[in-house]
Amino acid sequence: MSPAVLADGTHGTPFAMTHYDEEMNQLKESLLAMASHAESALTRAMRSLVERDDNLGQTVIDDDNIIDQFEVEIDDIAIHLLAKAPVATDLRLTTAAMKISQNLERVGDSAVTIARRAIELNTEPQLKPYVDLPRMATMSLEMLRDAISAFISREPDRARAVVPRDKEVDNINRQLHRELSSFMIERPATISRCLNLMVISKCLERIADHATNIAEEVVYLYEAIDIRHSGKKNHEDKDFGS
Repeated sequence: MSPAVLADGTHGTPFAMTHYDEEMNQLKESLLAMASHAESALTRAMRSLVERDDNLGQTVIDDDNIIDQFEVEIDDIAIHLLAKAPVATDLRLTTAAMKISQNLERVGDSAVTIARRAIELNTEPQLKPYVDLPRMATMSLEMLRDAISAFISREPDRARAVVPRDKEVDNINRQLHRELSSFMIERPATISRCLNLMVISKCLERIADHATNIAEEVVYLYEAIDIRHSGKKNHEDKDFGS
């Protein structure tokens, strides 16, 4: 028997459509909750570094499984939705949600790496006042928040504006690596601390990359235009020490 044509012109039963809508809403809600946890993890990891608070860093490590579970949950919901042969717009939303959750999971992994390195750094005297790293963290976090907000508010132009901001984070990362390399040459006793700071800097640079990836997915979701690789090379995420 052919499915009935509903009032909105789509095929299926009212019950099936209602259940489908519920699953789609659950997908969005889980994604937003995951984004909130990822943002919190990064904020706490950086506070652990700046405030030299081991306990705060440990909470980031302990809570990492929460973000991992969100990724599993989102994938499960998305697979169920994909099996129902959604229309093109819902198909893009479902696949975008899976890609966004993957990037958020990697943000969580980077936050864990930052927390672990912060705990290691707290065992030695602070090498220098932290200026560049908190600045990078603020920029990366704002990029992430704007990308997620663009997803929520359906604003692809806002998502597009996130992409070029990645270059500034890259520049600070390179500058900091040069500075820390000089430190290690001039003062070999600082090598372990410098290496830990380099890893943290690289993690923040990668978080900005993930925010950019999410922004690109939002543009594709709402405009059906793929802007990846247009003047920017995306980086594969390989967290250090996680």
